[in-house]
Amino acid sequence: MTKLATFALQAAITVGTTTTYEAGTVIQVRKPGAGELRGISLGPLTQGDYGSLEALATRITSPRLEKAEIEAMDPADFMQLHLEVLDFLLPSAAKQAASLH
Repeated sequence: MTKLATFALQAAITVGTTTTYEAGTVIQVRKPGAGELRGISLGPLTQGDYGSLEALATRITSPRLEKAEIEAMDPADFMQLHLEVLDFLLPSAAKQAASLH
């Protein structure tokens, strides 16, 4: 079963003079499989490393976000994307432990 998360862009994504996605566009993020993490170090990814998240996002988003679009994202939208990915990577036991505190 594929796990999905969604979020709506707070700001439009504009590359050059072309707006590729309007504010409010819903971006679907799919839980990555181990193969989609190939070449990506998890430590930097969990710390919000731009290059790591950029590489992964092109593999797990729908509509598929291209590198130029990720580069043009509003920082708040980029952080939301990062949080969705972190939620997928955090083990259930760690989530439960965190909710108890």
